[in-house]
Amino acid sequence: MNGKNINLFLLDGDVNGRIKCSTPNWTGVAYKIPRTELDKCKDRDDLKQSGVYFLFGKSDETGKDVVYVGQAGERKNKEAILNRLQEHKRNLDKEYWTEAIAFTSSNNFLGPTEISYLENHFYNLAKAVNRYEVTNKNTPTPGNITEEKESEMLEFIRYVKIIMGVLGHKVFEPVVTSTNLDNEIPMLYLERMIRDIGKVEAKGRQTAEGFVVLEGSRIASRDDDTIPSSVKEQRAAVLVDTDCVLKGDVLLSSPTYAAMFVCGKSTNGLEYWKTKDGKTLKQLELEEN
Repeated sequence: MNGKNINLFLLDGDVNGRIKCSTPNWTGVAYKIPRTELDKCKDRDDLKQSGVYFLFGKSDETGKDVVYVGQAGERKNKEAILNRLQEHKRNLDKEYWTEAIAFTSSNNFLGPTEISYLENHFYNLAKAVNRYEVTNKNTPTPGNITEEKESEMLEFIRYVKIIMGVLGHKVFEPVVTSTNLDNEIPMLYLERMIRDIGKVEAKGRQTAEGFVVLEGSRIASRDDDTIPSSVKEQRAAVLVDTDCVLKGDVLLSSPTYAAMFVCGKSTNGLEYWKTKDGKTLKQLELEEN
């Protein structure tokens, strides 16, 4: 795997302040801006150019991470991104966002066609990944882009995805990828008979983020008070069919939380998650040590 050199510059000398991000051999530039620090950006000339931006926060209703995907073209006052972010700060309908991440270019090559394409692409990608609730009321239009220009934009998109993760948001990273489902990491299975509910059958794998219960797993149709409220909330929010079979992958913080998610009751994940040949996760971890 090729390494990546990402340059982070703390504009305020504070990890909680504004951050400028760039990387060699890429004309793009990113800014991570806390909402409270937006007024300090008036001297940043590249934020007066065209680009795409993302507003991050949490939903007051669900507590889920939310994102708004937007674009900003140059205006008469030449303050494209900066002016758009200031408008959002004044908009009472968007009180939820606490920080913005904006992407533009060092040579100002992003025109109306390019930013429309990028906005549409990132909106659809965030919706498909489904880690964040996307708050856009309308689907952005992709515009008309040539195949040559699209090739350029796909390279731009590749860097944006990397830098977005570096800046703390995995909004474009699927819970399950070819990387975190490496063949060296064993598939684990959970089967258990639940009284008055029937048999639950699930499969999952550990990843760098926690434990993923995979799509197609059958979970208990109801739960009890022996599981944490956070697990109850995840159970209530997931999409299942009429047989309580998951319609998507679900990330939990630990194997035990994943086991309780499946069973709907207190369950030791180290004992109940097993390999195909019956070895428990606890046995696997002891062997590793």
